[in-house]
Amino acid sequence: MKGKTLFKIIGAVAVINLGSRFIGFLREVVIGYQFGTSDIADSVIAAYTLPNFFYVVLGGAITTAFISIFSKMDDPLRKETFVSSVFTWLSLLLIAFTALLMLFSEAVIGLLFQGFRAEKVKLTADLFQIMAPATLFLVLSMWFTGILNVNGKFTLATTSTLVMNAVFVMIAVLAYPYIGPYAHAYGAIISAIIMAVMLVVLLKKGQFVRFRLNFKIDDDFKKMWRLAFPIILGGATLQFYFLIHRIFASDLAAGAISALNYSSKIVQLPQSVLMTAVTTVIYPLLAKKVAAKEDDDIQTLYQKGLRMMTIIIISATIFAFFYAEEIFRLVFEYGNFTRESTMLAVPLFQLLVIAMFAHSANLYVTRFFYAKERSVLPVTLGVISVFGINVGLNFLLIGQYGASGLATATSISAICNFVMLLVAAKFVLKLTLFGPQVGITMVKFSGLFAGLIGIQLAVRGLITIDMPLLLITVGGMVSILFIGVFLYVFRFPEFEAVRNKLKKRVVKRG
Repeated sequence: MKGKTLFKIIGAVAVINLGSRFIGFLREVVIGYQFGTSDIADSVIAAYTLPNFFYVVLGGAITTAFISIFSKMDDPLRKETFVSSVFTWLSLLLIAFTALLMLFSEAVIGLLFQGFRAEKVKLTADLFQIMAPATLFLVLSMWFTGILNVNGKFTLATTSTLVMNAVFVMIAVLAYPYIGPYAHAYGAIISAIIMAVMLVVLLKKGQFVRFRLNFKIDDDFKKMWRLAFPIILGGATLQFYFLIHRIFASDLAAGAISALNYSSKIVQLPQSVLMTAVTTVIYPLLAKKVAAKEDDDIQTLYQKGLRMMTIIIISATIFAFFYAEEIFRLVFEYGNFTRESTMLAVPLFQLLVIAMFAHSANLYVTRFFYAKERSVLPVTLGVISVFGINVGLNFLLIGQYGASGLATATSISAICNFVMLLVAAKFVLKLTLFGPQVGITMVKFSGLFAGLIGIQLAVRGLITIDMPLLLITVGGMVSILFIGVFLYVFRFPEFEAVRNKLKKRVVKRG
């Protein structure tokens, strides 16, 4: 795949994914409008925790392992056998697992959220029982998108997620006046079914899958599961953080779970848009480069990706930290989401956003380990960070700082995980973060971010009018202008690449 084509595909995926993530985020806004930071909001969010967790963690692990193995196959018959075998066993396992979740819904919720009162457990369990079948369709859909991605149909795969989120939000809004919080439960299951059906149609139309039962368990199948199991533990640390948030927060006052959820969703939004677009397109390409032993190209991908993420995500982090209250007032403060809800969520958001870059970079770096089938090390580091550092800090901080302690623990453990991954990538994969001019690069980045902090302080000092939209608009425009000028003056490669591309277009048109 040529570089020009690659970036066009990433751009298309990013645009579709932006719409999808925006609509998905709108679901959280709807929950805030309808229920604020209340017990009902906690129940709705807690009930969808497990289906979404399995979708991202289990579905993501299986898809990542599948792509890694499938992309290295040449024989069409071997590919067909592999796909049919995965489809058969994955479907059977998910049907059995979903049935157990539905049958023991109240026991599962009571075990996970032990701080909930009896009536809160009952509502959450009732909602979860309706949502539980979504696990089957969501995990299968994640795998279906992996098949489309490995066959180069990136935009079709991303569009299905957009459709799912749109249907979910529509049902949650239209059915709410009639069935209250249960609108979100039915929205979850119906939207998941629609996405799965849509993907099946796309797969059959492209003749990528022949949906046949195949109970054969060959070496490729076993290899996929051996690769997938460790990824389940280490490949989706962000989702483990959010699950642990909600388990610990169930012991806190009403609204703690929902406040943490709203805060974490805003933190997730920019990184999800960027990371989904990049990893969706780059990971299959990376797996193929590993198979071809194109080490120089792998090193280039590693450095360019992390540099671009550093510029974009840390800049966004600085902006979001300084305008946290204004962001919540503009996005959430409607209906039952009051000023008190805003003041509860803002400090949590500021603590979580500090690690926005670390979460994104962790996901990116681990993909290089998985592509080289070296999953044990990043999994071990992820387990240490999530279940060691994070859980330990949660127990240490929750008593004195409550929900703020949980947010702090998450950020500290994510940053620790990133540092450990960088060291591991350098010594195990022989991938270096910076080129030979490390000192100059660090000084440039430090100057960029120090300047951005100064810009935000200046804007907040000069604009004293209580108009959140005005403050965010001015701060955003000045920030973007400063970043552009800084990248140009100090000759950042990223700016030079864009400028050279624009020059070529002008010459071509002339």
